[in-house]
Amino acid sequence: MTRVLELDGITKRFGRLTANDGVSLHLMQGEILALLGENGAGKTTLMNILFGHYAADAGTVRVFGQPLPPARPRAAIAAGVGMVHQHFTLAGNLSVLDNVMLGTEPLTRLASRRASARARLLDIANRFGLPVDPEARVATLSVGERQRVEILKALYRDARILILDEPTAVLARPEADRLFATLRGMTAGGLSIIFISHKLHEVMAASDRVVVLRGGRMVAERATSATSPAELAELMVGRRVDRPLRADHRIGAPLLVADAVSVTQGGTTRLDAASFTVHAGEILGIVGVSGNGQGALGALLSGLTPPSAGRLTLDGQDIGQAGPRGLIRAGAARVPEDRHAEGAVGDMAVWENAVLERLRTPAFSSRGLVRRAAARAHAADLIARFDVRGATPDTRIRLLSGGNMQKLILGRCLATRPRFILANQPTRGLDEGAIAAVHAELLAARAEGAAILLISEELEEALALSDRIQAIVRGRLSRAIPAAQADARRLGLMMAGAWGDADAA
Repeated sequence: MTRVLELDGITKRFGRLTANDGVSLHLMQGEILALLGENGAGKTTLMNILFGHYAADAGTVRVFGQPLPPARPRAAIAAGVGMVHQHFTLAGNLSVLDNVMLGTEPLTRLASRRASARARLLDIANRFGLPVDPEARVATLSVGERQRVEILKALYRDARILILDEPTAVLARPEADRLFATLRGMTAGGLSIIFISHKLHEVMAASDRVVVLRGGRMVAERATSATSPAELAELMVGRRVDRPLRADHRIGAPLLVADAVSVTQGGTTRLDAASFTVHAGEILGIVGVSGNGQGALGALLSGLTPPSAGRLTLDGQDIGQAGPRGLIRAGAARVPEDRHAEGAVGDMAVWENAVLERLRTPAFSSRGLVRRAAARAHAADLIARFDVRGATPDTRIRLLSGGNMQKLILGRCLATRPRFILANQPTRGLDEGAIAAVHAELLAARAEGAAILLISEELEEALALSDRIQAIVRGRLSRAIPAAQADARRLGLMMAGAWGDADAA
């Protein structure tokens, strides 16, 4: 096999933070290499250096034996390197073909060669098993289809080395399985792939070799066939990782009650006469394939969208029209699905984000003035308690890794000791150690009597945390079943809509 990529002694610093410390690795032709590490371990920084978004402070990159000029993405693309970022960079108002062609034609060309580009795109899609409608508007595509378009963008530019940053962070398990089956077929044609992931079962199933980063340094390299999920988890965090177990305890009275609630968005019914109850000291899990109404349910329980029919109450109080501020005052808190768009303001400091939802309370304001010292002290407490790495109270929150941002948002949510918690995909993009910590915090809140509604596409997570589970399909909810009576197969059938009218909530 031929070495197609070599990184030698890569070091990158951001002020006093060393994101990469002398990292060296290689990639072989036709190989799938998994890059594993905790949130903030330096994985994305390393790949951004390879793709030319950053210049390394030390070290060299060689692609197909030739040195790669630093900080020049166009040079990386010309050398055959393509990168698919964790957060898609597609224009939703344009077609698939327009997105793929963007930046591939000189501005001096008088007319776009759409016909030949369309034929080439369809040929690549057919050759690599990535079916797509070139004329479909990106905004109408599912998350899995958008992932496909991002990969096709790279292949259209003749990528021979493909970097995938958390490729399944927003994909459900069936979509992720299809993606990796496709990638395995692509390597048979000579493509070489590096993918960043926190999901150990994906690493074990999809990769040939694993490189583990910890604290910016490469600490281990393993052939996938010669390691195990337990060993990889321990290598990532430097200690043994065990997820907490849900203990049996007494469930309290009904706290959050939805009675035949519907939500209409853009003239379409997204949530259809859904009924559920969350008791004090209980976690109710909602599982489903992405796009089946979870977004509408999350918006409803965040106060962003009022119900178009039905009744929603918290401890007997109607909260359907309360709005976000009213829900917070009523004792509700949330971990939103999209931490970047809904959970944080990127250009604000950590301390500002930590108190955003409580800024008008006496703890953090007085006579119209913000009590900055109190807010900074509160942020420092959250950073310490929730192990938010690479952060100080004055750090711009956009500079944190996605996982560390998520931990801060969870801390902000739990700091108020809420009566009701919406946990919407709370561990998306987190490493194994952070997942265990988040699970422990949610179970602790449950033990203190909080009612928690968990929306998750991870069946293992729903089974581990939930007392009862409901499936959501096309905006309708199944009846709730005890977690003790559920397994992955039964939940999979429920997520496919395999229930009768008598089982609908």
